[in-house]
Amino acid sequence: MRRDMRELGGAWTRYQRHAFPTPSPDLAPYVERYWVVSWEYPEPYRQLIVPYPNVHLTFGGGRGIVNGVSSGHQVKVLTGVDGIFGVAFRPGCFRPFLGAPVSTITDRSIDATEVFPGDLPDPLDVPTVEDYLRRRRPEPDPRAAEVAEIVATIAATGRINRVDALAEYLGIGVRAVQRLFAEYVGIGPKWVIRRYRLREVTERLARGEPVDWAALAAELGYADQAHFTRDFRKMFGESPTHYAARY
Repeated sequence: MRRDMRELGGAWTRYQRHAFPTPSPDLAPYVERYWVVSWEYPEPYRQLIVPYPNVHLTFGGGRGIVNGVSSGHQVKVLTGVDGIFGVAFRPGCFRPFLGAPVSTITDRSIDATEVFPGDLPDPLDVPTVEDYLRRRRPEPDPRAAEVAEIVATIAATGRINRVDALAEYLGIGVRAVQRLFAEYVGIGPKWVIRRYRLREVTERLARGEPVDWAALAAELGYADQAHFTRDFRKMFGESPTHYAARY
């Protein structure tokens, strides 16, 4: 199957515009970032989306949707002239809004009104969306903030490559870590660790660095290159070298 040339060598930047406004200080404990994407595709384009452990609230097409953490990559078809305004919640910090384990919406999308009753924000700009969130802000949950910091530590600390290492770092059992992540993050700690270690690969590709795949696999804690490639393909839907062509 011939590959779409619009996804190679960063060509997508000619068709899409991205912005990432910073949340106000009073919402920053809950919101990691806002993201605004607009596109113009005369012909349909298959957009690869590789998830992080964030719950997203998206507005577009007159609808609001809560998107739980996705356990694998997705492909969204973009066509015409359109756009989306998104709210990415800090990992662990959607639990107070949802009022239930975040794992109950993993790999699911639900109407925003199931969590945020009332009218959608209009117009779709940062002040209006922030007012929408403030009026629905829950009581503080110290545990949510703790979990957000745990995920931030995983993201920043390359030496945490296994769940047992994370459990040891936190001073609790592996089962307790797994229960905590199901309740607040919505997906298991093994998935979160793997996702942030693989992020290091894509960041190197984006910087244009040459990659020794076998050495990189060992650096990230994989037994061999085959295990690394299998994990990468499962997360991104394609091999590391195939994905590298996007840059």
